[in-house]
Amino acid sequence: MSWGSPQAFFAMGGYALYVWGSYAVAAACILVELWLLRRRRRTLARALSRRNEDRGLDHAPRQT
Repeated sequence: MSWGSPQAFFAMGGYALYVWGSYAVAAACILVELWLLRRRRRTLARALSRRNEDRGLDHAPRQT
């Protein structure tokens, strides 16, 4: 397909709502997934930190 103007490109031959809506939904899904991964990582880091504190471990390197 070739478009004669930017307006024609963004109109996508009458399918603009479907095309750009699909891009928007895909972008939203990616952003939500990244947000969920970040939240899970923080939760896991906090849980591991608490577990180490309960066991009396710290983040200092071991001395031999």
